[in-house]
Amino acid sequence: MALSTVSGRHGMVTAPHHLASAAGLSVLRDGGNAVEACVAVAAALAVVYPHMTGIGGDGFWVIREPEGRVYAIHGCGGAAAKADLPLYAGLEAVPTRGPLAANTVAGTISGWAAALESGTLPLARLLRDAIGHARAGVAVTAGGAAIAAAKGDELRGQPGAYATVFEADSRPLREGDLLRQPLLADTLERLATEGLDNFYTGALAADIAADLEALGSPLTAADLASHDAFTSTPLYTRISGATLYNSAPPTQGFASLLILALFDRLCAEAVDGFDHVHGLVEATKQAFLIRDMHVGDPAFHDYDWQGLLDDPGALDALAAKIDPARALPWPQPPQWGDTCWFAAADGDGRVVSCIQSTYFEFGSGLVLPRTGITWQNRGSSFRLAESGWNALKPGRKPFHTLNPALACFDDGRVMAYGTMGGEGQPQTQAALFTRYARYGMDLQEAISAPRWLLGRTWGDQSTTLKLEDGFDDGLYAELIAAGHDVEQVGPITATMGHAGAIVRYPDGRLDGATDPRSDGAVAAW
Repeated sequence: MALSTVSGRHGMVTAPHHLASAAGLSVLRDGGNAVEACVAVAAALAVVYPHMTGIGGDGFWVIREPEGRVYAIHGCGGAAAKADLPLYAGLEAVPTRGPLAANTVAGTISGWAAALESGTLPLARLLRDAIGHARAGVAVTAGGAAIAAAKGDELRGQPGAYATVFEADSRPLREGDLLRQPLLADTLERLATEGLDNFYTGALAADIAADLEALGSPLTAADLASHDAFTSTPLYTRISGATLYNSAPPTQGFASLLILALFDRLCAEAVDGFDHVHGLVEATKQAFLIRDMHVGDPAFHDYDWQGLLDDPGALDALAAKIDPARALPWPQPPQWGDTCWFAAADGDGRVVSCIQSTYFEFGSGLVLPRTGITWQNRGSSFRLAESGWNALKPGRKPFHTLNPALACFDDGRVMAYGTMGGEGQPQTQAALFTRYARYGMDLQEAISAPRWLLGRTWGDQSTTLKLEDGFDDGLYAELIAAGHDVEQVGPITATMGHAGAIVRYPDGRLDGATDPRSDGAVAAW
């Protein structure tokens, strides 16, 4: 059955797993705000979608308060003090799995702490559903089972508790299997009773550090203790009828904003027609060329990202580079990454866009034996080079594909939107936003409609322009004739990400949508 846009007034949550959406809505019903709901969602996703996210990863927030203030939270960790070039001597790249891939501090929990500074509900209430699901068990989804089967060979041999937790029956998880995570339940209970800071400086931090050291990670207790999240002003740009917000570097939020700023300058009359799809793909190329040179840890870059987004002349000049009839050749290597995006809105007018990830499926593959935490491999994206873009340095934060989007329309609407999917995140954001905002498409239809992807989200590395079935038959031929390396990938597929959106209207009405490519749901009241 086709999904429909869901409406509500008192509160709303959208997430890529229905149990996480339900956890967030229950917090709203108990008097919590949208930020608290998102913490409940984030914790639940760490349990029910462990192949895509977890508390051993990083997270980013963009929050719009009822009075109109918009701010961002970066819960992302830097490289270990011991993570230097000599540590990786003899290697051509940082490994994507194993102890040397687990080389950055996990910032997700610090992001929760920063976001909850204005919360009212007890932390135990926010984590209640996640703890319950971890202890009682949850049914494995078809997507989770497919990833467990595909990645099992490279994960079960990693040191730690991966096989114990995720292959308890001496085989990869299958759809419908009951996945229990008692160690993770205990860890979440410790956070609920001892506080979120315990992840970095308390007894829990000592257990985490001891496990990481025993498994061969360069991370230490000192690395955990020195970490903290920070709150900042997000990047923003003006387009026709709206101001768009997204996370600043080290995320690729700049690229997401730049794509829409460039497309706003192009003529494209028909939704999902050649000018629409070609225009966004070519705007993506221009944005990615800048991203791949200048987006990374701000401590190592002096590029003025906001300055470009504020400069109409510079944006006009970039848009003029886009040939309306021909594709720019695209040899660029794609970026990797898997993730969970989610959002919540409350009856007071607060709207939250949030995203968190352990990078690859099941992160580094290290599941800590004392705590059940799956540790991220975000630092495997570092380059083993003395200098330059994303070069490995102790303390440096790696480039992030993660970016949560938010739009404030001139008519008073506020929209939180986003998706998982590495390279595909800015592209899916652009597709669903332009369909809804520029062409007036129904919110759910804008997400359910067929999508495209230049590069990859997760799966095989590829730089083709992939398109799902369902576009007008002539579009595929037009794109090929324009020079695009088109690859048709069949019906809707999770390769295109798990998108979602919530729109709050000035009168308080809420509309929400989720992605049929996920196991998600919109929960509202």
